[in-house]
Amino acid sequence: MSRKMSRLYLIPTPLGDYPPSEVLPEPVLALIPGIRLFFVEEIRTARRFLSAAGLRGHIEELELHELNEHTDRAMIESYATLLEKQDAAIISEAGLPAVADPGALLVELAHKKGVEVVPQVGPSSLMLALMSSGMNGQCFAFTGYLPAKKEERKAAILEIEKISSRLKQSQIIIETPYRNDSLFADMIALCKRTTRICIAADLTLPTAFIHTKSVAEWREHPPVIGKRPCVFVLMGN
Repeated sequence: MSRKMSRLYLIPTPLGDYPPSEVLPEPVLALIPGIRLFFVEEIRTARRFLSAAGLRGHIEELELHELNEHTDRAMIESYATLLEKQDAAIISEAGLPAVADPGALLVELAHKKGVEVVPQVGPSSLMLALMSSGMNGQCFAFTGYLPAKKEERKAAILEIEKISSRLKQSQIIIETPYRNDSLFADMIALCKRTTRICIAADLTLPTAFIHTKSVAEWREHPPVIGKRPCVFVLMGN
């Protein structure tokens, strides 16, 4: 008799400080208590999330392993061997796991080992930003993080604008919060006046700021974004 295939669940988390029951569908919350092996970005916040998601009083019974940008490939490969023995889940710090997230490496290895990958429904800051930007939702690209070095970042902005204009493609960009304002300053300094940029900050929170304007309009009244989660969507003309 063949062994039952184990599963790797991809469990989203709220983008803000909300109880999981206010954000995640009931079927997602219902499966969490049946899992004992979790791969998480940060142990402390994962424990808090799992406690609020229905495992209060049982956290010490769980097996939690860190999976973040500091986890090397060898460690992730050792995690992959655990997937063959029991069902497991990946939890990101916010939003969807494995999207702009180191969890993607474990998902890759799960496929290679024949583990069933089961994505769950939850919030995506990238899709929320795109759908609220008023830009092309049929042709878009997630560019991710731009280079940290200023000259490389400037070159990347100009290249992204050129691609967007040529393909009529929305370009979705994210940045480390403390570099939000310097990135935005470069974007409005370098891009054409008619290029549109959406700032989508603090998505789903009461402090959400979602506005799309042309570069010319942003130059007149540039906002201070500050150190908060932000997604930028750019559309060249």
